[in-house]
Amino acid sequence: MKFLIAGLGNFPPEYLKTRHNIGFRTVDRFAEENDAKFRPARYGDLSELRIKGKDILLIKPTTYMNLSGLAVRYWLQKEKIPDENLLVVVDDIALPFGVLRLKPKGSHGGHNGLRNIEETLGTQMYARLRFGVGSAFRTGQQIDYVLGEFDDEELAALPDKLKTACEMIRSFCLAGVNITMNQYNNK
Repeated sequence: MKFLIAGLGNFPPEYLKTRHNIGFRTVDRFAEENDAKFRPARYGDLSELRIKGKDILLIKPTTYMNLSGLAVRYWLQKEKIPDENLLVVVDDIALPFGVLRLKPKGSHGGHNGLRNIEETLGTQMYARLRFGVGSAFRTGQQIDYVLGEFDDEELAALPDKLKTACEMIRSFCLAGVNITMNQYNNK
């Protein structure tokens, strides 16, 4: 059984530490915890690993956030991975910093990466791990906020939040979306 875990972000170095790149940071941490390395591949950097008989592909699309669907569709089709085995890790300003929510499906909620995946796949029926980055910005300042870096307090809390996000990814692959939601969404 194969899974595709897509961490969303923007690739140029100036974006690496931004709130918008928490998807990249999460899959980087997951790869690191499992002694896996990323390599350049079509539409992104790819890492492959195996946990308890499950093949897991991690992708960091190099298509920019707004075209993430190209990478997701390509790797789902190439590896013959069903949509229900896709998990997209994404930043979410509707959640307070550090709150993690797994959902089995849903709308894009205004997130351009999710919007493009939805349009490209033609469905909302895929799981997403929403990583709260907060909403401490004034009206009209949303882009500056998500493309800004975490403050010192958030940075101090980030390792524990990333650890939990990685536990959720592992659980999604091994136990399924419903068990993972029941175990983690109310923490």
